[in-house]
Amino acid sequence: MPAVFTPQTPAQDSASVVEVPRPGRPPFQVAYERRGSGEPMLLLHGIGHHWQAWEPVLTVLAGSYDVIALDLPGFGASPGLPEGVSYGLESVVPLLAETCTALGVERPHVAGNSLGGLLALEMGLHGFARSVTALAPAGFFTRPEQLYAFTVLRGMRAGARSLPDPVVEVLARTAAGRAALTGTIYARPGRRSADAVVAETRALRRAVGFAPVLAQGRHPGASFGHTIRDIPVTIGWGDRDRLLLRRQGVRAKRAIPAARLVRLRGCGHVPMNDDPATVARVITDTARQADVERALPAAR
Repeated sequence: MPAVFTPQTPAQDSASVVEVPRPGRPPFQVAYERRGSGEPMLLLHGIGHHWQAWEPVLTVLAGSYDVIALDLPGFGASPGLPEGVSYGLESVVPLLAETCTALGVERPHVAGNSLGGLLALEMGLHGFARSVTALAPAGFFTRPEQLYAFTVLRGMRAGARSLPDPVVEVLARTAAGRAALTGTIYARPGRRSADAVVAETRALRRAVGFAPVLAQGRHPGASFGHTIRDIPVTIGWGDRDRLLLRRQGVRAKRAIPAARLVRLRGCGHVPMNDDPATVARVITDTARQADVERALPAAR
């Protein structure tokens, strides 16, 4: 039986943590927030972020689903992976499936943003998801676009590591300061609360998984090269995404022809904050489509 406990340290924001057993291999731990009831739904954040990126839509989704928002290994309150365990897709995707098992969940609906969007698509590809909503998923960039995005991410990380907490706290109190800290990923950074901006800046600073995940992203195998046919897939892309430009959504649609491509108007790279109502609707529409498709064989 996996151990589930609530850590007491402030750095872990009172999230629950599950220890995932791996017979014959080192276990690992994952921090998570769980709310609501119903069919399971897994939420995966982007590189350098934490589960709180989903906070703007959690209450709405938890009204219909058993929602689990994870801190990916090496991010937020989740420790890094055990020594020798890769942060590549071929390693992390099965680890996420094992985490679901440890939490008593089988084939959840999966929604992910950026890195989390790519992981969500891979979970769908390998049969670990019953529906997938990928918001600005990584992996559909050209080489120049990849270099640009990685340069921006490294700059954000360097900025987060160089600014002491008192400076971050002062900046986060003003709309201009929040724009300076988070304007790369949000189209409307002024909507983000000061506390949320401080917390996500700290999360980016402390993310032990940042460098190994980015290093894995340079490998050609990190680009999505397969398609998904047997479950509903929605790809959402903000038309004000400054990190992964929206034309990458067209490439994603070409790679997964059965997917629905949705334009998220007025949204940046992390759209849950910019337009939570639209994002929640896109996710729930995709999940409900899975229910409809499962019901069809029974009706015949």
